[in-house]
Order: sequence, then structure tokens, then C-alpha cells
Amino acid sequence: MDAATAPGVLRRSSHNVSTTYPNNAPVEVEVEFEFEESNPTPPSDTFPEGGLEAWLVLVGAFLGLFASFGFMVSVGTVQEYLHQHQLSNYTSRDVGWIPSVFVYLALGLGIWVGPLFDRYGPRWIALLGSICYVTMVFLLAECKVYWQFLLCLGILGGTAGATLTTTGLGVVSHWFKRRRGLAHGIAMAGSSFGGMTIPLILKRTLPTYGYAWAIRIVGFVIAGCLILSNILMKPRLPPSPAAKQQKVISLGLFGDLKFTFLTISVFGFEIVLFGALGILPTYAAYGSNYPADTGFYIIAVLNGVSCLGRIIPGYFSDFIGRFNTLLIMIVFTLILMLVLWLPFGNSSLAALYAFTALFGFGTGAWMALTPACIGQLCEADEFGRYYGTLYFIGSLATLVCVPISGELVESVGPQIMVGFMCAILGLALMTFSLSRWACLGWRWRWKAKV
Repeated sequence: MDAATAPGVLRRSSHNVSTTYPNNAPVEVEVEFEFEESNPTPPSDTFPEGGLEAWLVLVGAFLGLFASFGFMVSVGTVQEYLHQHQLSNYTSRDVGWIPSVFVYLALGLGIWVGPLFDRYGPRWIALLGSICYVTMVFLLAECKVYWQFLLCLGILGGTAGATLTTTGLGVVSHWFKRRRGLAHGIAMAGSSFGGMTIPLILKRTLPTYGYAWAIRIVGFVIAGCLILSNILMKPRLPPSPAAKQQKVISLGLFGDLKFTFLTISVFGFEIVLFGALGILPTYAAYGSNYPADTGFYIIAVLNGVSCLGRIIPGYFSDFIGRFNTLLIMIVFTLILMLVLWLPFGNSSLAALYAFTALFGFGTGAWMALTPACIGQLCEADEFGRYYGTLYFIGSLATLVCVPISGELVESVGPQIMVGFMCAILGLALMTFSLSRWACLGWRWRWKAKV
């Protein structure tokens, strides 16, 4: 293969070329040619997809999300305990504002944390967030009145949680591309383990040691996880020079309809998911003579099965497409809500547990596959900006979903609340289908891998 046909080789070579001068004396001249690679492969296009370093980073992300997202998805048990004890004089709607602000800030502030992650990497962001998050948990043990819970858990916890959730998911995108669905599923399984473990710890420690020491024990577990997470997590890609020139708030991303419809869909997902997580313990209290500890157990079951929902669909999504897999799981969850939760959730404890387990599987896939779908719309060094911008809008749903759900349960009954959530998920299904359609250039193809 000669220089004219070579696809591009980065090397220097010398050639002897014969030429003839007017006196017919042949002279050999050495000519150097230097070829530049015509299609250089940038570092961001070469992903390890495994190896010791990549898997250790994934373990670090798992532990970081165990502490941050894990506490977030189990906050319904804390909310119900506070409603029955320290904040018993407040309505479910009022108490619901505390976890709503917590979840809203933890997701919504990603619009600032994401671009900072792209610019500077995860190291100092995760460290600062870990210190603030551990401080929040131990201060939470000392809170006694409403404003203290709101400032500590809602404001401080939400701000610190934003740094941990964004960096935990963002760093995974540096190491995996072809297997990103599985990798994000494993990382997000950390939140499932946290959501399963923390309610069970509280179930055992609250009656035995009291509120303050129960929260402190959770704080020690979270501190241990975050220490290991900070040691193991590291970026593979250098800070992006282009990211430093981007605006922190990139609302121009919504000019892409694929991204816009996906964002609207995630808004609906958050209403259903965090509305259910926040209200299920209260919902169980309205059941037909359900045991008093049902709220603890159904949250643990939901988050335990959610672990399978994050890993199994994530694995298959790498073969059949992330958008395709998520579309299937949305349809599965909507049918489940209509068939099990709406007619039987308030009258049959067995049906409630069956629904909770299957709902955990379906929503677990939502949480794992949404970051993978975002990753398909951008380069790895832009993931933080895309993720943060999307969840800035999606998180607005978490601000209102728990208070609205609590108000619906108390004012019009549990079944109306479930019907409301089914309608929201139906709309999210429609907008997600539009996002997939846009990815195909507005040519719907059932068998296309998207």
C-alpha cells in the first residue's frame, strides 16, 4: 500500500529518488515524506470496556450511589417516621415537602455539577460532596423541629447529594461505551442495595436505640461507603477544553427534539417513581388492616428487586438498544400499575407486595437506562452537561410529587392517587416514543437497534 492509498499512517520514511541533470549525470536525492494520520482516533473514542481499573471505578460508583441515591430512594421510611413522631402535628403534604426538596436539589443541581464535572473531573467535587453529605446525616440525628429537618435534610442533603449522584454516573461513562447499559445498571444497583439496606437498618434500630442513634448508625454506614468511593473513583479522560468554553446552563440542548422528548419523559418518570417511594408507606397505612411495619418492608422489597431491574435490562440493552429496552420496561410497568396496584393494592396485602416487587424491577430499569440513553445523545466528555441539564427539568417533578400524592391519598383516597400516576406514566410513554422516533430520523422502525 502506497502513500496515496494508505488510510493514514503516522511515521517518517526516507526514499532514494533518481533524477537526471542536464549533463546527463544521474544523481540520487534522499527525500523524506511525513504522513499524518488522516482519521486519528481521539482518546474519548477508545473505551476500556473492562479491566481492573474500570471495574474498580465501577465499584466506587456503586458505593457512592449506595450512599446518595440509596438514602434518597429510602427516604419515605424516614418521612413516615417523622410524620408519626417529631412532626405528628403536620399533614402528610407538609412533611412531604422535606424529602421533596431533598430529591429535587439532589437531581436538579446537576445542571451546575454536570458542567463542573466535565471541566474538572470528579475528584474534588466528590470529596467536598461526601464531607457535606456525611455531615448532613449526623446533623439529621439532632434535628427536632420542622425547619431544622427542612434545612438539614432538604437543603444541605440535596446540595451534597447532587455532587455524588452526578459524579458517580458521569465517571462510569468515561470507562464504558459498548457495555454502558450494563455498567450503569451495576452502578445504579448500588442505590437499590442502599434502598433495601437502609430501611431494614432503621426498622431494627429505631425501636431499639431511638431516633438519634438509628440515624447515626446509618451515618456510619454512609461514611464508610463514601470513603471507599472517593478512593476508587477516578476519571479516564482529561478535563475537556471545550467544556470550559461552554455555558454552565446549556438550555440550547433543548433544540434537539430527541433530548427534549426524553427530558419530558423523565419528568413523568420522576413523578411516578419518587411519588411512589415517598407515599407507599403512607399508602400502606390506609390499607385493609395492614401490619404497622408494612411501610418498612415494602420499600425494602421494592429497592431489593430494583437491583435486578437495573442489571438485567441493562445487560440486554447493550444488545437490543437502550431506547428499545426502556420502552419495553415503561409499557411493562404501566400494565402492572393498571392490573395490580389500581384494583388490589389497597385491599390485598399479597397483591401489594407482588406489585411492589415488580414495580421495583420496572422502575429500576428506568433509573439505570435513562443515563445510558443520555449517553447515546452526546460524547463522553459532554455527559455531565447533558445529564445535569436533563435532570434539572426532570427534578422539578420531585419537588411536587410527594406533597401532591400525600394530598390525594388523604383527600380523595388511594385509588385516585394511583389513577393519577397511571395517567402521568401514559403521557411519559407517548413522549418517550417520540424521542425514539426522533432518533430514527422520524422513520419508525420496530426492529432498529436504538
